[in-house]
Amino acid sequence: MSKIMIVDDDPNIRELVCALLKKGGLNPCEASDGRDALQKITAENPALCIVDLMMPHMNGYELCRKLRQYHENIPVLLLTAKDELPAKVQGFEAGADDYLTKPFEGDELLLRVQALLRRYKIASSQRILIGHVLIDKNSFSITVNGKTADIPMKEFELLFKLAGFPGRTFSRDQLIEDVWGYDFDGNERTLDVHISRLRERYPEETAGFKITTVRGLGYRLEALL
Repeated sequence: MSKIMIVDDDPNIRELVCALLKKGGLNPCEASDGRDALQKITAENPALCIVDLMMPHMNGYELCRKLRQYHENIPVLLLTAKDELPAKVQGFEAGADDYLTKPFEGDELLLRVQALLRRYKIASSQRILIGHVLIDKNSFSITVNGKTADIPMKEFELLFKLAGFPGRTFSRDQLIEDVWGYDFDGNERTLDVHISRLRERYPEETAGFKITTVRGLGYRLEALL
């Protein structure tokens, strides 16, 4: 049973989300703010965190950044009343995986949690099957409909990153840092060129996935099968 940490300074919200998670067969635990979450996270070892944005001591943005720095494999679902686009962009740039605004439907919350858990299970593997494409990090090879080929390393790393989290939006800065490193001295055009090459190599109709541009933010890979 997957353990889910709810991080919110409102005890009523924590109680509600706990009840929904238990109903969905999940095991909830609680933290009252970001600082409390970081103190508990090693002992609790959650599979996912549901995080409010506006909290005392440490807000949701800062908690996301800390989790990405020290607990990269824990997905984060932001649950907040702030539904403006700038708040969502800031959340994704801080490292959030998904965003749900209050008030919310309990069924939708459970569906998003389950989807994130599936994504991270895929990401933990060294072999990813997405659509008709098998990406093998052990051999750094890609197999499409039974035919194996190699592609340039940066294209491979970029595709593996996107395919490891299907449906997750990555900011341009995130992708550049993860694939080219913090000391990269080029520009965003390099990322755009690599995305264009991947789209040319793996057209939607044969690959079974597409790489979507998220205007003003970055890219995400979407499975079509």
